[in-house]
Amino acid sequence: MPYASEIDTLTSLIKQNPTWSAIKPEHAARMRVQNKFKTGLDIAKYTAKIMREDMANYDVDTSQYTQSLGCWHGFIGQQKMISVKKHFNTTKRRYLYLSGWMVAAMRSQFGPLPDQSMHEKTAVSGLIEELYTFLRQADSWELNHLFRDLEAAVKADDQAKISELTQQIDNHETHIVPIIADIDAGFGNDEATYLLAKQMIEAGACCIQIENQVSDEKQCGHQDGKVTVPHADFLSKINAVRLAFLELGVEDGVIVARTDSLGAGLTKQIAVTEEPGDLGDQYNSFIDGDEIASADDINNGDVVIKQNGKLIKPKRLASGLFQFKEGSGEDRVVMDCIASLQNGADLLWIETEKPHVGQIANMVNRIREQVPNAKLVYNNSPSFNWTLNFRQQVYDAWAEEGKDVSAYDRARLMSADYDTSELAKLADEWTANFQRDAAREAGIFHHLITLPTYHTAALSTDNLAKGYFGDEGMLAYVAGVQRKEIRQGIATVKHQDMAGSNIGDDHKEFFAGDAALKAGGKDNTMGQFENV
Repeated sequence: MPYASEIDTLTSLIKQNPTWSAIKPEHAARMRVQNKFKTGLDIAKYTAKIMREDMANYDVDTSQYTQSLGCWHGFIGQQKMISVKKHFNTTKRRYLYLSGWMVAAMRSQFGPLPDQSMHEKTAVSGLIEELYTFLRQADSWELNHLFRDLEAAVKADDQAKISELTQQIDNHETHIVPIIADIDAGFGNDEATYLLAKQMIEAGACCIQIENQVSDEKQCGHQDGKVTVPHADFLSKINAVRLAFLELGVEDGVIVARTDSLGAGLTKQIAVTEEPGDLGDQYNSFIDGDEIASADDINNGDVVIKQNGKLIKPKRLASGLFQFKEGSGEDRVVMDCIASLQNGADLLWIETEKPHVGQIANMVNRIREQVPNAKLVYNNSPSFNWTLNFRQQVYDAWAEEGKDVSAYDRARLMSADYDTSELAKLADEWTANFQRDAAREAGIFHHLITLPTYHTAALSTDNLAKGYFGDEGMLAYVAGVQRKEIRQGIATVKHQDMAGSNIGDDHKEFFAGDAALKAGGKDNTMGQFENV
């Protein structure tokens, strides 16, 4: 509702309550406008519609792909979206990603943990709520500056400025954007998945990503030892998440089905199958084993299955896990994806061992033979050595073309010795174009980096510590941080304001009038950063 309409509504309401005479309608209206979303469910419903619209737009034009960065703290997510608005004047098609890896490594009460679902499950919904708390505060902070400017324009009777600022307030674009939230493998049985999904949605999540690993054997997608579950087990968890969305009235809720089958060589159990060719039978067809001719080939404790009309004794490890056939990963990925999309999932996530457009496109094209509008969320993972990968891709392409590559050692292409070479420059160009190319050629609707702010925090802290505790001393902070904040227009240079000091001052005036004790007076050193 426009600011003026809010004032009219509240003027009428306050008149009906004589004891509220100290409340100014303008103040109450301003506070309403600065708090657009009252609950996490309001956010989930709003952002689900955004995601659905973006998915439809991508189907028409693949250049309309979406992106996100993983954030491990509300402040990081807030500053990311403030930066996006500053540089691009809109938040459209820019999301946040919530990484289970970073929750485990950064947010667990146990301290840093590996990505194995050992952290407290409620830490996930807690981070969603925290991210949206900071994004809502960013709205309030930005609007507060507009309202202060509006008050100044009113005092100066500058009608043109009043009109301009009122339009900016009424057309303000929120910092609230969709979060793709990682629920790992569901943190337990179907009921546990449903309960956690509800918490995540109530905190504001419109999109939940779930993977087909065994919950109590879960591993990071870029490490070894991954164990998948039969499709029936995975699809029941997709149903649990969908029902959580529907129960809470988020009918546009988005489910991302992740498959780790490309790098997973093990399964915990043999799938239940009722007839040849069903999902269970297809899953079992990839289990490695030895054909048996008679009962004499069966030892105590052996398991026997029927596979393609033959009796097979599956290869079982000492752990009790069963082994898949060598080289079957891509076929299992395609089967996983088709099954997920045909049974309630909206988007796919395929974990790969390298960022290669051709490899991804090959799988997506096979999936699209049965589900033509299949779309991916893709992990532009820091687990990849991007420099080495793309230099090797260029090397291999040149070698295939018959171009002379004798000046390069393929195994050493990461070396700084090659940084100015023709090969390295082309590799950087391919890297820069990866998202555009993959969106166009490999069906990738959403590109994300899972752990970027984990790495940027470490890198920036290392740079500051090296200088501050070394010969640079205070100059390391001044030149390396504050001076850059000032010259790049980073809002945090006025950290008191960013933390809500000015909002608090204004509220004090709303509450107490001229008796308010404000922090923003002449002795506030934040004034040193005005007009710089």
